[in-house]
Amino acid sequence: QVQLVESGGGLVQAGGSLRVSCTASGGASVGYAMGYFRQAPGKDREFVAAINWSGRNPLYADSVKGRFNVSRDNARNTIFLQMNSLKPEDTAVYYCAADPLAGWNVREAADAYRYWGQGTQVTVSS
Repeated sequence: QVQLVESGGGLVQAGGSLRVSCTASGGASVGYAMGYFRQAPGKDREFVAAINWSGRNPLYADSVKGRFNVSRDNARNTIFLQMNSLKPEDTAVYYCAADPLAGWNVREAADAYRYWGQGTQVTVSS
């Protein structure tokens, strides 16, 4: 059973930057694709970014492309989401997730991800 523990997040002004990270334990997560999703109040959970097991071939939602960067350090079983040029509409709870079945191409659908972190709040003030 893989456990995902998130850290980072917090409150930042519009235009600022934040980094959230997610550390996996308890399983062979090094071979898993990893992704981030977010959920704002009153909205559905949405895909943000994902990266494959090798740390390459990242995929981004159009809304964050060019502003967010996802990376991973397999030696530390950790992935990172660097968020730049943040906007108030980026305010949400951010969840990391692990997809044990993805190959080279990562997936956007939330139901493809078997393991989930507890979520971390990111608030962007205007």
